[in-house]
Amino acid sequence: MSLTRDYSSCIEACQQCFIDCQNCLVEMAGKKSMNSCPKCCLECAEACLICIRFMVADSAFVKKYCGICAEICEWCAEQCQQHDHEHCKKCAESCIKCAQECRRHAA
Repeated sequence: MSLTRDYSSCIEACQQCFIDCQNCLVEMAGKKSMNSCPKCCLECAEACLICIRFMVADSAFVKKYCGICAEICEWCAEQCQQHDHEHCKKCAESCIKCAQECRRHAA
């Protein structure tokens, strides 16, 4: 793969965030939530997949989409951090890491 920029660490962070959001979403199915978790996990997982696609395609819109993905990841992390569930804590950590990586490419 020959990309204009090296997106490998961001792609890896998005992949892990996708996995952890999917897991959180599954774990939260049927549970009551006092906030937007698990809705945020669904949106965040989708954002990460799309962001990966934009990076792999070396799209002219990578910067913009990485910025959007970072915002969604930050929102999801904020929601999941409010829960004591282990899967929510892991999801929040992945979201924070993904947001940091995406911010690097949004600049």
